[in-house]
Amino acid sequence: METYPGRVQISDRLEPAVVEFLSSGTRTGHLSYLAGDGRPLVTPVWFVVDDGALVFATGRDTSKARMLRRDPRVSIGVDLQEPPYAFAQVQGVAEFVDDPDYLLKVCTACGVRYMGADRGEEFGRRNAVPEETVVRLRPTRVLFDGDVTA
Repeated sequence: METYPGRVQISDRLEPAVVEFLSSGTRTGHLSYLAGDGRPLVTPVWFVVDDGALVFATGRDTSKARMLRRDPRVSIGVDLQEPPYAFAQVQGVAEFVDDPDYLLKVCTACGVRYMGADRGEEFGRRNAVPEETVVRLRPTRVLFDGDVTA
C-alpha cells in the first residue's frame, strides 16, 4: 500500500511529496477548464511532471486548446482510488510551448509512463507531430491530501 503524508497541504508549488504522488504509476489527470460559454469541462489527460509543472500534449487546433488559449486558468485533479485514498489538485495557468524537441520529450515521457518503457519511444514519435503542442500547467495553488482516511 502506498503511503503519503496524511494531512491536507496547501502550497503554491509542487512539494516533493506531491511530485512523488503525481508521478507514481499511471494515474490519469482530470483537466478542468471553461468552455467558451462558461460551462465547466473536465477531460482526462496523460501528463508528466517537468521542472515544477504538470505537462501534457494536445492538438493545437482542438476545442480544448482553443479554450485554454482563451482562458488559461485550469486545474488538474489526480486521485488514488484505493486506501489510503489520496488526491492532489493543481490549480494554475496553462502555458503553451511550441518546440518540436520539447514536444517529442514530453510525448515520449508520457508514452513511457502510460504504455511502458518498451513502447515509450514509439508513442513519442507517433504523438510528437506538427498538429500537437505542449501545455505546461504552472501551479498557483496546490491542494494535497496523502491519506483521506486519516
